[in-house]
Amino acid sequence: MKLLVIGSGAREHALAWKLARSPRISRVFVAPGNAGTAREDGLANVTTDSIPELIDLAKREAIAFTVVGPEAPLAEGIVDAFQATGLKIFGPVRAAARLESSKEFAKSFMHRHGIPTAAYAAFSEAGPAHDYVDRQGAPIVVKADGLAAGKGVVVAMSSAEAHAAVDGMLTEKKMGAAGARVVIEEYLEGEEASFIVLADGRHALALATSQDHKRLLDGDRGPNTGGMGAYSPAPVVTPAIHAKVMRKVIQPALAGMEKDGTLYSGFLYAGLMITQEGRVKVLEFNCRMGDPETQPIIMRLKSDFVALIEHALAGTLDKAEAEWDRRVGLSVVLAAHGYPDAPRRGDVIHGLPAPEEDSHVFHAGTMLSGKDVVVNGGRVLTVTALGGNVSAAQRSAYEITEKIRFEGMQFRRDIGHRALGGGRK
Repeated sequence: MKLLVIGSGAREHALAWKLARSPRISRVFVAPGNAGTAREDGLANVTTDSIPELIDLAKREAIAFTVVGPEAPLAEGIVDAFQATGLKIFGPVRAAARLESSKEFAKSFMHRHGIPTAAYAAFSEAGPAHDYVDRQGAPIVVKADGLAAGKGVVVAMSSAEAHAAVDGMLTEKKMGAAGARVVIEEYLEGEEASFIVLADGRHALALATSQDHKRLLDGDRGPNTGGMGAYSPAPVVTPAIHAKVMRKVIQPALAGMEKDGTLYSGFLYAGLMITQEGRVKVLEFNCRMGDPETQPIIMRLKSDFVALIEHALAGTLDKAEAEWDRRVGLSVVLAAHGYPDAPRRGDVIHGLPAPEEDSHVFHAGTMLSGKDVVVNGGRVLTVTALGGNVSAAQRSAYEITEKIRFEGMQFRRDIGHRALGGGRK
């Protein structure tokens, strides 16, 4: 049986790698993929992201089902297009994907269906947005309404920073169409966690919990990024919190979608803020697995990933169970020189290790140049390792990281510090 994975990042490399490990799979095509997927046993790159061409490929190669990794094709309606031709594809239809493609839509949806989230207001003009910031004060959060590759959020600790964010999005158009409207939210305090489920429209199967590190620099300093590392499981998500999230967030979201006339099928990611008192609020919904959270989660998954997605496509997730490696998975992102503002491309990557059973280097911004693997994006590689505890997984991941080198390489040295109660140990 052959499968197709849409996307080019480390998330897609991890998804395709795991799917290919099923004994029932002969090949996994990755569109467009990267240097890592090009070199991975059982995977083959397809150099197109055109939806009509991908549909032709799926028919020609008798693809059993397609998995969509990133958010952009979902917002474009790739699922709708595949389904219209009778092809099986795992992901939400365009109308459901608005949970991620429009933050204003998501906030309105959450308020309408009683899902706990921060107070907010939305604006398309700078003047009223500035007035709102003045009334609310800081700290406050300013978000681009549309898709911004994980970089459209400013956590403003001062009013000046908030005003600058508003001007940057609404006046200077730094986020382009994604920032044509902004959502300004109440600042929430607590610990963030990522809660990802498989959904089949009515049922949800929770994947392992995780936490990522958004800031570029150690100690959670510097600019926001798409994510500089992650680990799984997240200790902050206790069994009681887990049950609360399923009851107050995930099930109401699926029921709300159905009530609004659209069944939600695909990955559903709830970014959570958890207070010390155990209160939970949703920071955002994503309609795909997180990156880099996918990488440690996938490393820990012992079940046949193909079978789980087949259950989701058949609407039988209530009959599915996922088995997890009890060890901790931890991922360290290696980023390009100049990331996140102006990542440099073309630097040759040295020291890439061979895959091991307990570790894997997943590629993101890489491409082949002759025999060399070179930098081709902001987040370049995700070094992922398993260990008996957070400290052991961390040690293993950093031992691999230290052997890899390219000019200007950036990475954090404290991934997992929240779970350890401090910095790198």
